[in-house]
Amino acid sequence: MEYIELFFKSIFVDNMVFAYFLGMCSYLAVSKKVSTAVGLGAAVIFVLAVTVPLNWLLDQYVLREGALAWLGPEYAEYDLSFLSFIMFIATIATMVQLVEIVVEKFSPSLYNSLGIFLPLIAVNCAILGGSLFMQSREIPTLGEALTYGVGSGIGWFLAIIAIAAIREKIRYSSVPPALRGLGITFILTGLMAIGFMSFGGMLTGGDEGAETPAPTEQAIQIDQKDNDADVILNKEEKLVENTTALNQ
Repeated sequence: MEYIELFFKSIFVDNMVFAYFLGMCSYLAVSKKVSTAVGLGAAVIFVLAVTVPLNWLLDQYVLREGALAWLGPEYAEYDLSFLSFIMFIATIATMVQLVEIVVEKFSPSLYNSLGIFLPLIAVNCAILGGSLFMQSREIPTLGEALTYGVGSGIGWFLAIIAIAAIREKIRYSSVPPALRGLGITFILTGLMAIGFMSFGGMLTGGDEGAETPAPTEQAIQIDQKDNDADVILNKEEKLVENTTALNQ
């Protein structure tokens, strides 16, 4: 269940584009055609699906404090977390080079369409953000890291495909001149971000934030005083009734 929840949450609720606005440069520049957006989106899915688990292994067994304990007790106190950015970017750059070689070999037309934005995946904020979020959220297992990487990639893929399809459609629409180009694209991105936010209740059932707060010590004391006052009042009422009955 944790895998399914993490998968759908990384696609819709924690979408890299609509929730954190990461990878906006490629998102805006390569979303003019659906065919080009599909190629870049698939490359982002692959890179995130490979780099997030690899960086999880690096974080668990090399970078974090005490991660080198498997080398021996004398290495247990080492903390190499300050190297996280360098190691993560090196892993990402290696995978991007691999993707670039494969795309150039098997799809030269797509390689030419993507242009400079294919090697620039190495500095795509969404790619590095996936590894850093994995580290900061302390994802516990390699399987969950893979799920998070694939889900985040699919979320970015859906975002660029959706905006590319809309931009192709509105090309023939009567958009006001002042909003043509990036203006209407930003407005559409904001509207789609609002739409994706509605998925926030899909996994929580709308109960998020509806938990009853725990009573404070002061509130407990006030309730106790109210109860004591009610008891005293009841006793006084009974005393008055008994006195009235005796007088009669």
